[in-house]
Amino acid sequence: MYFIFDNLYFPPVSEADDEGILAVGGDLSPERLKLAYNNGIFPWFNEGESILWWAPDPRMVLFLDELNVSKSMRNILNRNIFTVTFNTNFEEVILNCQKILRDGQDGTWISDEMIQAYVELHKQGIAKSVEVWQEGVLVGGLYGIDLGHIFCGESMFSKISNASKVGFIALVNHLKKENYKLLDCQVYNPHLDSLGCREIDRDEFMSILKSK
Repeated sequence: MYFIFDNLYFPPVSEADDEGILAVGGDLSPERLKLAYNNGIFPWFNEGESILWWAPDPRMVLFLDELNVSKSMRNILNRNIFTVTFNTNFEEVILNCQKILRDGQDGTWISDEMIQAYVELHKQGIAKSVEVWQEGVLVGGLYGIDLGHIFCGESMFSKISNASKVGFIALVNHLKKENYKLLDCQVYNPHLDSLGCREIDRDEFMSILKSK
């Protein structure tokens, strides 16, 4: 495992351990975060711990044409009970992702330091958000890193049923129109699997990442 100090460097992703951890330490400066994402690496750690940098194998992704929208979800979309906006309220989205209670999770990995770092990336036009509204109230959303051909999803939240799914589907449809290659979802979870996401080899992911 590689230990980062002040040097702006990451080892090749092939050096990640079996869990997917590539490096420890460093900081969340915009320069380091941009270097990480452009090389298939992302931070994920609990508050109070050293920063862990991940490059898992396999990698959970969504090929945009493989999005699975259930019949019940189509009915919800057709009823137009939600309004979706893009990149209009990034800070509220990431704050809600930090605060939302999740089943089986004690606390959050989205620390105040993490929020500050991603808000700075948002100001640079790199971190972006999707907002889901109902009657003028923010009820769901997600945020991530936009690499121009891949969108790296970071976290989503939902205050009412299906709100985050609506945001996810809207994002995928937007990425398809803009000819993005895929949506990076990082690691497996059943919710993402139900939406059509699947695991691919890290080498395949890296090949797509580098084919700008």
